[in-house]
Amino acid sequence: MTETMQHVVLIEDEKMIRRYVAMALTASGFKVWESETAEQGLLETASRRPDLIILDLGLPDRDGVDVIREIRLWCEIPILVLSVRTEEVQKVAALDAGADDYLTKPFGVPELQARIRAVLRRKSRQEGEGDIEEGIFEFGDIQVDMIHRRVKRGEQLIHLTPIEYQILTLLVANVGRVLTHRFILQKVWGPDYVDRPHYLRVFMAGLRRKIEENSSNPKHLMTEIGIGYRLVR
Repeated sequence: MTETMQHVVLIEDEKMIRRYVAMALTASGFKVWESETAEQGLLETASRRPDLIILDLGLPDRDGVDVIREIRLWCEIPILVLSVRTEEVQKVAALDAGADDYLTKPFGVPELQARIRAVLRRKSRQEGEGDIEEGIFEFGDIQVDMIHRRVKRGEQLIHLTPIEYQILTLLVANVGRVLTHRFILQKVWGPDYVDRPHYLRVFMAGLRRKIEENSSNPKHLMTEIGIGYRLVR
């Protein structure tokens, strides 16, 4: 995928799935370090310092959400979750714990590769551009000027409310990543509002009307049903 080989720690206890994923990654140019338990995966992560961690939630020795929380105590390596758990509350728990994306089993190799590319692009942008608030971010025909706190479509200024601007810049700072309702509510309104998703729905609807060409068929401000929102470039 890149000129320099990137390393992945794959933490998955089911041998057939682990080999399936490892073979797909190797064919795509990654060096893969395989682990079948949480403890082994944590050791590999600490010693290898990979570019990406792929993690199953249903591990034999520890719950995957706890593993995510532990990793986030000491590093920000991107984490892609693979799991048979389809319930929204479990996806939200993994994302709130610090996972960057969530892929439900079964899945195909093209979808896996696409998710990996998206996660690694986000990491590359963060490392290459530094603090995004120092510059200008563009997606589609929208330009977000963090210095002057302005949002434009071409030369036309888009007037956002302070709350709409906060939501948009939070999504920009985490482009490509699913942000849960609770995460956005806490960051924008504060901890007392994390259980009031209707606040967010109202403002997201207004933001889409101003940003998207067709707010009923958005291309950038995407809904992850029951979980949260994602900005797609």
